Amino acid sequence: MTRAQAMRIGIDFDNTIIGYDAVFHATATELGLIDAGVEPRKQAVRDAVRLAPHGELSWQRLQGQVYGSGMVEATMVEGVDRFLRRCRTMHCEVLIVSHKTEFGHHDPQRVNLRAAAIGWMEAHGFFSDDRYGIPVGNVFFETTRAEKLARIGRLRCDWFIDDLEDVLADPAFPPGVRRILFAPAQSAQAPCVVCPNWALIEEHVFGR
Repeated sequence: MTRAQAMRIGIDFDNTIIGYDAVFHATATELGLIDAGVEPRKQAVRDAVRLAPHGELSWQRLQGQVYGSGMVEATMVEGVDRFLRRCRTMHCEVLIVSHKTEFGHHDPQRVNLRAAAIGWMEAHGFFSDDRYGIPVGNVFFETTRAEKLARIGRLRCDWFIDDLEDVLADPAFPPGVRRILFAPAQSAQAPCVVCPNWALIEEHVFGR
């Protein structure tokens, strides 16, 4: 087996594999938290909601709804499908590690966020032999960031891909794991490669 085939690739879930921009915008508009003219991006919605009275609480409640019952409307981030197919072709092991509590702090429906995430992955073929073939046992949900970092270390990932610089820059991030920040190219103080799209992530991991 070649070095590329032996790679263990860790990937964050929320806003790295799965995208919520349209769901956040639609839900916030329906709830009257924003005007329809707000740019349909999670960051823009968050900034607009937080400007209102009790904005932080409204934002937390919105997150609880989107990450729970609203997850069925979320979409796979562009480029993830191709990347996961290449991982399978190259016989790489994909490990999904997410900082996700079981329930949202401000979700009156008490939707199990972890079960919703597994359901979304199942619906998108993550565990299917005819799609990505990722074992469900390769999905890990951790309650705290510290637990997430410890998990990445125990899994002995060769790469880890995340949309949050704070995770990759954390002093407790396991040494020896190469880091890719999925974010606009102008950011990053962390010791990592910065890629604004999954095509570039694929290039960094596998080469052209």
